[in-house]
Amino acid sequence: MSAIRETIDISASPEDVYAYVTDPRHLPEWQESAVSARPLDGAPPHVGQRVAVTRRMGKREFPMTMEVKQLDPPRSWHMEGVDGPVRGHVHGAIEPLDGGKRSRLTLDLEVEGHGIGRVIAPLVVKPHVRKEMARNEERLRNLLEH
Repeated sequence: MSAIRETIDISASPEDVYAYVTDPRHLPEWQESAVSARPLDGAPPHVGQRVAVTRRMGKREFPMTMEVKQLDPPRSWHMEGVDGPVRGHVHGAIEPLDGGKRSRLTLDLEVEGHGIGRVIAPLVVKPHVRKEMARNEERLRNLLEH
């Protein structure tokens, strides 16, 4: 499946944007479908860390586990879903703007189906995510700029 890409400019430094978006405890604050998110080891973000995330689609909640695959502060990160019928692969990149006073955030999300997820990922999940991602980035911008 092809990745969904959204980009937004934020009036916050790359360091501030990176610190916020890579801390899984903030996911429910800026991602509409995230009900909860917590690192399984309680430690700050690090490569290999697993994060328990619960997402809501419609009236149902879906638990999943994400694993941090790459961290390159304050430029990029990569996380992958490791269980469940639908797994997200997220890559984030931050470019400094205006000498580092502002940032351009680009999120790429690829949705991968396993088992029944092969049917629901392209028909239900991907269209839902495509609509939600732009709203999530706007919510993130509002949180970081105020």
